[in-house]
Amino acid sequence: MNADASGDRAEDRLERSSIARELARFAHRTAETDGLRAAAVAVAVGGAPGDRRMLLTKRPDRLRAHPGQYALPGGGVDPGESSVQACLRELDEELGLRAAPADVLGRLDDYVTRSGYVITPFVVWVGDYSSSLRPSEDEVAEVFEVTVDELDVDAQFVSIPESPRPVIRWPYRTGAIHAPTGAIVHQFREVALHGRHTRVADFEQPVFAWR
Repeated sequence: MNADASGDRAEDRLERSSIARELARFAHRTAETDGLRAAAVAVAVGGAPGDRRMLLTKRPDRLRAHPGQYALPGGGVDPGESSVQACLRELDEELGLRAAPADVLGRLDDYVTRSGYVITPFVVWVGDYSSSLRPSEDEVAEVFEVTVDELDVDAQFVSIPESPRPVIRWPYRTGAIHAPTGAIVHQFREVALHGRHTRVADFEQPVFAWR
């Protein structure tokens, strides 16, 4: 059975206690929101004991914004709402998963998108969600349950002529997922699985996401 340098078994690194421990050691960074729209996403982790997963969605092709793209559950912060409230509301609206503030294990760095958003990622424990997962047909085309082995892969960095910053891509199954989702997942992997306080704010998005 595989273990990392800390001695934890691979599957144990997605347990609530392990994730909470690593996030407690991590000092997240916030970004200025002046002139930008605030959004929040959930890095939702749970599943059966011994087989924890991270939940990933794919957006319907009919949506006007980012159709057909992979995404973490989330969306814009409504007036009078905090980022964490927006995160938990969107998790409920998109996947039918109701989590309490006490289930928020921590947060990752804000990520500023080319389309004018500041995304705040929260890591949320959703327990054994098998009986309560109800994806919204309006917002979710498919739900993917990412295993620890699928999560724990090295990111790819690609140079593009349009920017001095490298585009980050997280390899997933037969393809690759770009920033912002790919950047957030990469940081979650680095912090939660390996205790490495890797920053991702300076990694670029692909040109097709610059709108």
